[in-house]
Amino acid sequence: METLESHFHLWYGVIFFILLYGIAILFVPFYKKMDRKPATAYMAFVIAFAIEMHGIPMSMYFISWLIGKRLPEGVLWGHTLVNQIGYLGMYLNIALSISGIMIIANGWYNIYHKYWAKESGKGKVVKTGIYKYIRHPQYTGFMMITLGMLLEWATLPMLLMWPFIVWLYNRLARKEEKDMIEEFGEEYLSYMERTKRFIPFVI
Repeated sequence: METLESHFHLWYGVIFFILLYGIAILFVPFYKKMDRKPATAYMAFVIAFAIEMHGIPMSMYFISWLIGKRLPEGVLWGHTLVNQIGYLGMYLNIALSISGIMIIANGWYNIYHKYWAKESGKGKVVKTGIYKYIRHPQYTGFMMITLGMLLEWATLPMLLMWPFIVWLYNRLARKEEKDMIEEFGEEYLSYMERTKRFIPFVI
């Protein structure tokens, strides 16, 4: 009979999820050293998720040792709040991950052909695809993917890292916007007035 504990020590599962979620990093080039910090934090989050979901539930062991009592299923081990919401967290993770990857891919396609590739010799402000609505779709995608993981299998490292990831991507987005204003001036300022940073029509 399958138990939750039987999901642990499955190291092929750890490797699979690290590779699966790590693929998204390939859609973001790194021009500057500071660009690597959010990507490093993202991969650390993915590794923490994969290890604690299929490897060793370290958060559960640590907290259980600290308080001298085994944590109930769904609290820093197992499916998040499984006793309250069942497997809704898993379904939300799947939905957020697929949506996040689609947003990242759409953003990459548009920005690569119209800015990074610079086929005509000069980049331009990208306003097509997902860029009609938000200015940083790749970062939105990464935050959606990591939020999905958190909703499915929240652990102590993930709870501590997720706000830091959001802060890093927001910081990087602001820096990139400053660079775009310097490069494109009024055109980019006008584009900023019509779009949101991460979530269409919200923020």
